[in-house]
Amino acid sequence: MNSQNKYLISIVGPTAIGKTSLSIKLANFFNTEILSADSRQFYKEMQIGTAAPTAEELAQAKHHFIHNKSIEDIYNVGTFEKEAIATLDTLFKAHDVVIMVGGSGLYVDAVTKGLDYFPEVDKSIRERLNLELLENGLETLQLQLKTLDIDAYNTIAIDNPKRVIRALEICIGSGKPYSSFLNKDKNNRNFKTITIGLTAERAIIYNRINKRVDIMIADGQLEEAKSLLDKQHLNALNTVGYKELFNYLKEEWTLDFAIEEMKKNSRRFAKRQLTWFKRNEDTVWFDYETESPEIISKVQSKMQ
Repeated sequence: MNSQNKYLISIVGPTAIGKTSLSIKLANFFNTEILSADSRQFYKEMQIGTAAPTAEELAQAKHHFIHNKSIEDIYNVGTFEKEAIATLDTLFKAHDVVIMVGGSGLYVDAVTKGLDYFPEVDKSIRERLNLELLENGLETLQLQLKTLDIDAYNTIAIDNPKRVIRALEICIGSGKPYSSFLNKDKNNRNFKTITIGLTAERAIIYNRINKRVDIMIADGQLEEAKSLLDKQHLNALNTVGYKELFNYLKEEWTLDFAIEEMKKNSRRFAKRQLTWFKRNEDTVWFDYETESPEIISKVQSKMQ
């Protein structure tokens, strides 16, 4: 493959900003296919609550990595990187351009840059941190991470216990900040990446998120959560839009409170997504209302 004329167009931005719609327009213009880098849309049991592309949207362009896994599967970013690169190798045989879309920063970076590699640390550190999580709660661990590695604290999914413990065990086990191991030796890619970011004023982003949550509830998100209640212990379901409704279904919260928490947690998630994506200085940002021909024109100029 000649890497000089193979391009991955990566579309990033906060949740509910319009990435799916733009990805389809670009895929149709370049007569190509779409690879999803949204770590929640892999799971076939989680359709409404992850705002996965609709059947109509899926019919408009060929998609990869949508509903291709079960929540029962053990799946992580390392496995995704291998599968995604293998898929791209195949797609680039038939296409000069492939579109990637998704709001999961770690999964996007795994494809475009390769994964970071961390030192081996003593397993007992993770066991101790897991015990601390059970006994003292997540906030204690978050504060530890804030002290040991403020950069990691500001960029990782701080509400995800697994991510917090991973960062902490590296800090403690290596004696160096978790963030110091990021962006070191990466795998070279045999394609070029053009990253397009969609954004808006914060008030607009938050309003779109609130509306999307209302639409999800109207579309049957509560029924979907109810069908998954007995699987709530699975890692895939420890996520915004499900854990809040599980609390309602367990009669710990009222439905109104659960929905408000879904909105609040989604807004916090969007804020973290923007923090992550803004670190990439090569991203070309557009207002979410920008017409697709203008974005396509910019992409084409980048390919010259």
